[in-house]
Amino acid sequence: MTVTPIARPPRRVRRSQLNWLLTALPAFPLVLLVLRLWYLSRQDLPTMLLLVQYISPLGMISALIITLIWTVPAVVLVLRALGGLLLVSTPDQEDAARRSLLALTALRMPDWVVAVAVALAGFTWQLRLLPTLFMLVAVILALTAVQRHPGERRMLVVATLVVPVVLGLIVLLWAWPGIRMSLAAGEYGTAALLIAPSLLGWLLTGPLPPRAARLATHWPAVAAVIVAPFVIGVVFLRAPVLPNSAVEVGDPAPAATVEVIRGQLITVDDTATTILQRGGEVRFIANDQVRSKTLCPEPIRTQHSRITVRGWAIDQSALEWVAPTRRVTDVDPRCLGRPLKPR
Repeated sequence: MTVTPIARPPRRVRRSQLNWLLTALPAFPLVLLVLRLWYLSRQDLPTMLLLVQYISPLGMISALIITLIWTVPAVVLVLRALGGLLLVSTPDQEDAARRSLLALTALRMPDWVVAVAVALAGFTWQLRLLPTLFMLVAVILALTAVQRHPGERRMLVVATLVVPVVLGLIVLLWAWPGIRMSLAAGEYGTAALLIAPSLLGWLLTGPLPPRAARLATHWPAVAAVIVAPFVIGVVFLRAPVLPNSAVEVGDPAPAATVEVIRGQLITVDDTATTILQRGGEVRFIANDQVRSKTLCPEPIRTQHSRITVRGWAIDQSALEWVAPTRRVTDVDPRCLGRPLKPR
C-alpha cells in the first residue's frame, strides 16, 4: 500500500509559521529577564532565587523598556523599507505578499505605525543614526508613492528622486561640522554614518530586478533576525536593575571601627539589610550594625566620541539632550568606600 503525503497549501504553511512566531515572541522578553538575573547572580542558583524573590518585576520591565526602546522603531522601519522595496519590484504585489512574509508585513503595516516609529526613533536614536533615519523616511515615502500611485509619473519623479536628493543635501549641510571633525579625528565609521545614507538613499526608492530584489531584501532581513537577539541580549545584560548603595557598618559604640560596604541593595526587612556585592557575594547585615546608608549614582557613561554636530554630542539622543538630568557635583565618600568623618 502506498501512502501519499497530503500537500499543504503554501498560504496555510506560511500562516502556521507566523502563528509559531507570534507564539514564541512574547517569551523573548521573559528569557531576557531571566538571563539578566542569572548574569547578575554570577551563575549562582541560590543567589538567583534570592533575587527573584525580592526584585520587582516592574523594575526589571522598566529597565528592559528604557534600555531597548530604540530597537522597536528600528525593526518597524527596516521591515517596512525592505518589504516595500520587494513589493514594488514584483509585478503582482498580491502574489509577492502570498510568497513572502516580509512583503506581507509591509503591505499590511498601517501608516500610523510607521509615523509612531519615526517619532520614537527621532527621540531615542543617537545623532549619528539620524541620517539613516531620514534616509529610511525618504525611502518609505517613495516606495509608498510607487505602490499607491504607479501611473503618476511627475509625482513619482518628485517622490523617488527629488525629495531623497534634496533631503540628503540638507542633512549633509547640517552634519558637515561633525563630518569634518570625524575625518580629522580619524573616526571614519562615524563619518560614514553621517555621509553614506544621504548619498545612497535615492538608490533604494525605485524597483529592482525581481531576482536582485529578493536577494537585496530577504538576506538582510534574515541576517538581522539572526543577529538582533544577540545584540539585544548583550545590551540588556549590562542594564542596572538594582540600586547602587553604600552602607556604613559598625558597632553602636562611638570608638568602634566602621566599615563601608558597597554593592546593590536587594532588600531591607525587620532584621537585616541584604546587599549584593560586585563579585556576586550576598551580605546580610544586621540592622543594629547599620550606621548610615546612601544611594550612589550610576557610573557616568563615558562619551565614546568627542565629535559634536552644532553643539550636540554624536553619541547622544534627542531624549537625553532635552530631558533634565541630575547633576552630581559632590561624590559621597561612602560611595568611594570611605566612612563619613565624625562631626
